[in-house]
Amino acid sequence: MTDRLKLYLDLIRWNRPAGWLLLLWPTLSALWVAADGFPGWHLVVVFTLGTILMRSAGCCVNDVADREFDKHVKRTAQRPVTSGRLGVKEALGLGVALALLAFVLVLSTNRATVTWSFAALAVTLVYPYAKRFVSMPQAVLGVAFSFGIPMAFAAVQSEVPLLAWALLLGNLFWVLAYDTEYAMVDRDDDLKIGMKTSAITLGQWDVLAIAGFYAAFLILWALLLDAPVRGAWLWAGLAGAAAQAMWHVWLIKDRSREGCFKAFRLNHWLGLSVFAGVALSYT
Repeated sequence: MTDRLKLYLDLIRWNRPAGWLLLLWPTLSALWVAADGFPGWHLVVVFTLGTILMRSAGCCVNDVADREFDKHVKRTAQRPVTSGRLGVKEALGLGVALALLAFVLVLSTNRATVTWSFAALAVTLVYPYAKRFVSMPQAVLGVAFSFGIPMAFAAVQSEVPLLAWALLLGNLFWVLAYDTEYAMVDRDDDLKIGMKTSAITLGQWDVLAIAGFYAAFLILWALLLDAPVRGAWLWAGLAGAAAQAMWHVWLIKDRSREGCFKAFRLNHWLGLSVFAGVALSYT
């Protein structure tokens, strides 16, 4: 493997799949709900690969946008663009190439999905800069990380019903939970450089707020998916997610960097639990 390829893989966080898994599970859940069961391998493959590609493209944009800030944060100081090992134009070029590949995949679906893909791209580009102006930029990330939901409905039903937007709202609370945990890791550094994050905005209420975000996500999805009708499998998936959420709150209660980062990293298992419950409830 060449040194340049290693830098590219480091830039897109190839060795840290938790990022794209956090995007994937709610997207696949939405596909199953929209299709009232298995949506077919074509859409599963398109949305899985598209999720990986767009998350990778997002990393390129984010690292270019934050390169001056990241120099002052312990966790991010050695990222390829921040450390100068990879140029800005090269990183953006890679991001554009990955986004175009994702768009090629979208072209194999329908007009509605193609149309909504432009809105998804716009949110992806806006998020890195929201941290300069918005006190809760994690809410912007929540929209970006949840946009696979309306796109999944568009791909299956050629429209985006109210249910899709309601599920997006519910999922946004989950993103607020895990990305606030992530922000708690860097809170000291972010305060020094003037970065805005939910961890800073929430202050002493951060842990309680995260518990509330988890609860809002799971309650909203249980109501929207009509859990009493869907049956035991969905309840089991949601219960497994709730148990993990409580564990995560326990991990972050002391606000240690290690505990907060561990809770963030493990959130993709919570998403998998919800997806498994949704998918199995249609069997």
